Amino acid sequence: MSSHKITNANIKEWAANYDGEPFDAILCDPPYELGFMGKSWDSSGIAFDKDMWADLFRHIKPGGHLLAFSGSRTYHRMAVAIEDAGFEIRDMIEWVYGSGFPKSLNIGKAVDKLQGNEREDLGFREDFRKRARKNGVESKDYIMAGGWKSTSDTVGKLDRGNSPYEGYGTALKPAHEPCVLARKPLEKGMTVATNALKHGTGGLNIDGSRVKSNEDMSNLKAFGSMPENKVDGKGFSRPWMNDKQSILDKQNKAIENMKDMGRFPANLIHDGSDEVVGLFPNDNQRFFYTSKASKSERNAGLEGQVSQKQGNRPNSADPSGKFPDHDHRETGGNYHPTVKPLSLTKYLANLIKPPTGGRLLVPFSGSGSEMIGALQAGWEYVEGVELTEEYIPIAEARIKYWLELKEAETKQLELV
Repeated sequence: MSSHKITNANIKEWAANYDGEPFDAILCDPPYELGFMGKSWDSSGIAFDKDMWADLFRHIKPGGHLLAFSGSRTYHRMAVAIEDAGFEIRDMIEWVYGSGFPKSLNIGKAVDKLQGNEREDLGFREDFRKRARKNGVESKDYIMAGGWKSTSDTVGKLDRGNSPYEGYGTALKPAHEPCVLARKPLEKGMTVATNALKHGTGGLNIDGSRVKSNEDMSNLKAFGSMPENKVDGKGFSRPWMNDKQSILDKQNKAIENMKDMGRFPANLIHDGSDEVVGLFPNDNQRFFYTSKASKSERNAGLEGQVSQKQGNRPNSADPSGKFPDHDHRETGGNYHPTVKPLSLTKYLANLIKPPTGGRLLVPFSGSGSEMIGALQAGWEYVEGVELTEEYIPIAEARIKYWLELKEAETKQLELV
């Protein structure tokens, strides 16, 4: 039976003072240090703190893996801190998605504002027009009435200027998040196999993380492309092909395994969006994919729980009463700003899970997504550490919901 615990603490202090049992691995989504949404915890520098990572390093077994997400602009500083703390950087996993929103300054518009230039009005963006039509109002009325949670009549409008800087911006559309895959060195003098036998760590759960492919493999055949005695145009021969049948047998066995077990897990994960899937040939599923967390997934288990959002803004711009006042004291909402999808956290937790069940540490546990994924993946014990106290009840409620759902599904399967 799986169990878990969440401690309300600063991870730096917790890691410096922890004296309990060692962990088999660490899975976390640290602050990206971008000051996201003005949150103080996302600009503290903790993700770049070598001493903090060094203390975490002490608490996992030799050969234990670390998975830690970061942002594309700040990943390098976190990865260097992790490496300087003693970890070996084994790889980088990329989570690629098509739903990122660019936060780019329109330089042409800023220049026109400085110079007092007029800009050509091009109307509203299509997504605003669609939402307005759905509610039976005009675009401007929709915005002013609060349909876009703004009383500015410039939100969603398109315009164009004539300065040389028109069309220039300051940022690209975000489409990926990197995740460092690191490992504590094996115990001195040990091989991966002997380390695994002693500590249960050192390897990745390859077969348990294979990707089922939807491509037609019925025509795949062993290669065997060159007779054993043939010499190519450069004078090279292939004496190892003398035992050609043995080689063909091995190739055929590998093909059958791929058909049955799926493809070898890759260091790329995508969200299944049209934009990303279109990059791959023949729509074949060669990589694990997971979309961003939906609102229903984020909020499951939180029904009736009042969030910490405060403030109520009346819709004075809506005399018709069609749009209600904005109540920011949302009920049943997970207001954590950076929630990872559970299918992603479960997949990653499974990738680094030892066959013994193991103990997983989740620093920066937030609203519990990494903990939920790990418990769903079958980790025996999961311990979270979270600085912001108000997120802990949210995490506990979500964990309770998803574990009860998993238990109900297991019982249902047993009855079948």
